Amino acid sequence: MIKARCQKYILEFKQASGTSRGVLRTKETYFIHLSEDGKEGIGECGLFRGLSVDDTPNYESKLQWVCEHIHIGKEELLSALCAYPSIQFGIEQAFLSLESHNSFELFDTSFVHEKTPIEINGLIWMGEIDFMERQIEEKLAQGFKTIKLKIGALDFEKECALLSGIRERFTADEIELRVDANGAIAPQVALGKLERLAKFELHSIEQPIRQGQVAAMNQLCKQTPLPIALDEELIGLFDKASKRKLLEEIQPQYIILKPSLIGGIQGSMEWIELAEEYDISWWITSALESNIGLNAIAQWTSTLQTTMPQGLGTGGLFVNNLMAPLELKNGALYYDKQKPWDISNLF
Repeated sequence: MIKARCQKYILEFKQASGTSRGVLRTKETYFIHLSEDGKEGIGECGLFRGLSVDDTPNYESKLQWVCEHIHIGKEELLSALCAYPSIQFGIEQAFLSLESHNSFELFDTSFVHEKTPIEINGLIWMGEIDFMERQIEEKLAQGFKTIKLKIGALDFEKECALLSGIRERFTADEIELRVDANGAIAPQVALGKLERLAKFELHSIEQPIRQGQVAAMNQLCKQTPLPIALDEELIGLFDKASKRKLLEEIQPQYIILKPSLIGGIQGSMEWIELAEEYDISWWITSALESNIGLNAIAQWTSTLQTTMPQGLGTGGLFVNNLMAPLELKNGALYYDKQKPWDISNLF
């Protein structure tokens, strides 16, 4: 008989990381552990406080409910947990892990078996200009060809100067630049700022204005001189009809899929199917998961055969991450089967 238990875990950042929502020093996450007939499985419920729609007072009691009702099976659980996307994703991972011949090899792809890399973007956290410049130099030294900068917290002129400095050194063919405003730009000045940003030949801007302003975002997507990617806008939509309605009403150039925030693999695939129906491009992004969740996102991403650089983490942000065979090399994420996993400090 299948059994389940859960464990809270606090990830500690190596250094405080700035976003437009504030500075992050720790990241709370939860693990679901399954056991059945000598086999084990593990999944991560990557709750993101202040952003996840399932950031509710009863989150831990809902996890306990899952453990007590694990016998009803994956599909019944996923259906019952539509308002808890991070728990849905944790359940998906745990069952994939339980059913696998190896608890950490969830998909049979060349990423897992042949060290085929997934190209990713290098993320630049918000901070003072000199701090951001140091990060940029580090990413360039690590071989990244796509760099994503968080913007919206500093003076806009300083942010433009930073982007200008990169473009003076590298053309758009040499370094792809993405920016993420996390909704920090006011709608009434958004078009003007996007026109300024477009001069730096950016790949895209994520969530320029705060989510929920559908009419304003639609107008911006119609007039924008650079592609807009919806991110936070996707959070909290659970059924296919509401997802379709959003894409029809806004008509963005891209959507960004964070499985922990939008219902795991099942929820993300529904968004992908709709996006392709409307000729909207997409990419996958992790959301500060530990290496357990990152591994699942990366392996699932490798099944999608996308060639666009993805927004996957590298597992290197935290001092107490779990040891995993994920490694960064030349701006890409690899899975090295010869390297060990170590989750001995859990459970």
